[in-house]
Amino acid sequence: MIVVQLFLDFALLSFVAFGGATALLPEMHRVVVENHHWLDDATFTHLYAIAQAAPGPNVLVVTLIGWKVAGLAGALAATTAMCLPMSIVIYLLIDRWEGFAGKRWQRAISLGVSPLAVGLIFSGATLIAQAADFGWAAWLLVVATVMANLRLKLHPLWFIAAGAALGLAGLV
Repeated sequence: MIVVQLFLDFALLSFVAFGGATALLPEMHRVVVENHHWLDDATFTHLYAIAQAAPGPNVLVVTLIGWKVAGLAGALAATTAMCLPMSIVIYLLIDRWEGFAGKRWQRAISLGVSPLAVGLIFSGATLIAQAADFGWAAWLLVVATVMANLRLKLHPLWFIAAGAALGLAGLV
């Protein structure tokens, strides 16, 4: 049954969700688009865009994928599978982890996970850009946004507004 498969696939993904659901986009894409053919590239990208535009946690993309694949049952299964397994593991291990505070190996793990999360998020962004079939103007906007964001201390809504205006003008 598709709902059970959704649950199992997303439960496995939950164990490597360093950086949140967004960090798992390439693997979600592989599972949902390439392996099972539940969605196509365009639908996957649109669901991600909708999830990012909506207020709330970035795990919304998982809920939308589940909804598109198997309706309400799919949304519940995918979301529960993404959140529940690691929540249980963290609940069971948090006291032990805190007990090792200050240990060299604990700091090493914490330091190692940070670049992992950044790399996974970057690979997810690259996947979405490829699936959206960006032209040169869109890539130029990406680079300009990154540079401006690093140099200026503007609220992200200004960047979103600029991108929307350029899109409405037909420039990207």
